[in-house]
Amino acid sequence: MAFNDLLQQVGGVGRFQQIQVTLVVLPLLLMASHNTLQNYTAAIPTHHCRPPAGANLSRDAELEAWLPRNEQGQRESCRRFTAPQWGPPFRNGTEANGTGATEPCPDGWIYDNSTFPSTIVTEWDLVCPHRALRQLAQSLYMVGVLLGAMVFGYLADRLGRRKVLILNYLQTAVSGTCTAFAPNFPLYCTFRLLSGMSLAGISINCMTLNVEWMPIQTRACVGTLIGYVYSLGQFLLAGVAYAVPHWRRLQLLVSVPFFAFFIYSWFFIESARWYSTSGRLDRTLKALQKVAWINGKQEEGAKLSMEVLRASLQKELTLSQGQASAMELLRCPTLRHLFLCLSMLWFATSFAYYGLVMDLQGFGVSIYLIQIIFGAVDLPAKLVCFLVINSLGRRPAQMASLLLAGICILVNGVIPRDQTIVRTSLAVLGKGCLASSFNCIFLYTGELYPTMIRQTGMGMGSTMARVGSIVSPLVSMTSELYPSLPLFIYGAVPVGASAVTALLPETLGQPLPDTVQDLESRRRKPRRQEQEQQKQMVPLQEAAREKNRH
Repeated sequence: MAFNDLLQQVGGVGRFQQIQVTLVVLPLLLMASHNTLQNYTAAIPTHHCRPPAGANLSRDAELEAWLPRNEQGQRESCRRFTAPQWGPPFRNGTEANGTGATEPCPDGWIYDNSTFPSTIVTEWDLVCPHRALRQLAQSLYMVGVLLGAMVFGYLADRLGRRKVLILNYLQTAVSGTCTAFAPNFPLYCTFRLLSGMSLAGISINCMTLNVEWMPIQTRACVGTLIGYVYSLGQFLLAGVAYAVPHWRRLQLLVSVPFFAFFIYSWFFIESARWYSTSGRLDRTLKALQKVAWINGKQEEGAKLSMEVLRASLQKELTLSQGQASAMELLRCPTLRHLFLCLSMLWFATSFAYYGLVMDLQGFGVSIYLIQIIFGAVDLPAKLVCFLVINSLGRRPAQMASLLLAGICILVNGVIPRDQTIVRTSLAVLGKGCLASSFNCIFLYTGELYPTMIRQTGMGMGSTMARVGSIVSPLVSMTSELYPSLPLFIYGAVPVGASAVTALLPETLGQPLPDTVQDLESRRRKPRRQEQEQQKQMVPLQEAAREKNRH
């Protein structure tokens, strides 16, 4: 409790906390844009084969003569006739026109640019035989997020939260801008991978830096604020993408602001809690005195000294043996228990989330409206999650969000396909629950891991989430065996993970642990309370027996 007392002494939630939390959270608005950017920059417009160079495209009949139609009367996207078919037209559009031989599109494609004037699909012809390359770009971005979670989570525990954030802002700005000017598809994928790495670092360091500067009673508020900012970013993307439909300009618009974030991030104050667990009491003292001055608590800051810090943080200084490595997550039994349980929660949340988002693509409305619906469902869901987190605790909120999401997905698997309204409603409810689960698990993970390995633990958790997002599309292929099988898998995983939550301790109202010894003492504390209660009950039981005898 010592460090929390120091935070209260230098102002609690003062001017510094308000300013730094705002500046750290602001980039998350555009982080949401980058995560789902390919919904717009890689959108696939309506297209068909380009007729030979000698064809007169000004005549509709000439164009129709080259394009076969499917059984629904729609133009084929990836085939054309080897020779024009001048047979009678089929006005009702329900039959295939002609029976001539067809071929792939040797002269390229013609795209309908009315909705999307320019995308990477239209620029590099990522359709038909090259359609898988579009998914490759997004997969490489997710691989970048996975690598970034591992690398920058580890570096943040070694170098500090502030330095890694500064680096991440610069990397996002440069790689995102280079993506907008990429001359070819391989370079585009390379820069997207680098963007994914840096954005993963921003995500986990944003939460940790803010939580470590906040008193116990306000940590849930910070976690909820971060979740809401991310949801607002989804609304922002819908408006920006509608106003700027050209993919290069849109990519540039969501990347350039990170140069401004990079500049002002130099004014961030490093986590004093991280300084103390790293054994740098001189830096801890300077950081706390600077925060006290910003919060208008100059007298309280002046009272702090190296002697006061040594007395207050004696436990941290004696127990902390430098920065723990990632192998400690598996070597230490207490950390291994946390790591395995939290990995399951991270994997299940991301796995079901991306599986459900893929299933929500059949709304049949504008893609911009879908983006708004996705963002809108998060707002009430995260509010309910915040109330549960603050009143009942982190563990019930995490368990309920995963369990309810899994039930919604499982029920969706048994509802007939023609019940679109019911299926869509359940899917939206499940998506909101999974968004709440993400909101809770960021806070819960940061509170469970000790400071000496907190960022490494957050990075490994985010890594497991990325594994879930990569595996999720592969499960959709099981629909060839049974149409509803993917939904049963997507629903069963979060239901199983909700049971794992019962193995984790509650952190509501608890101080952040700094060392592994703090975790072990927290686990022994409930046992001691039970033993004391039992000892107190023994004299009472003996007194009751004596009374009955007399």
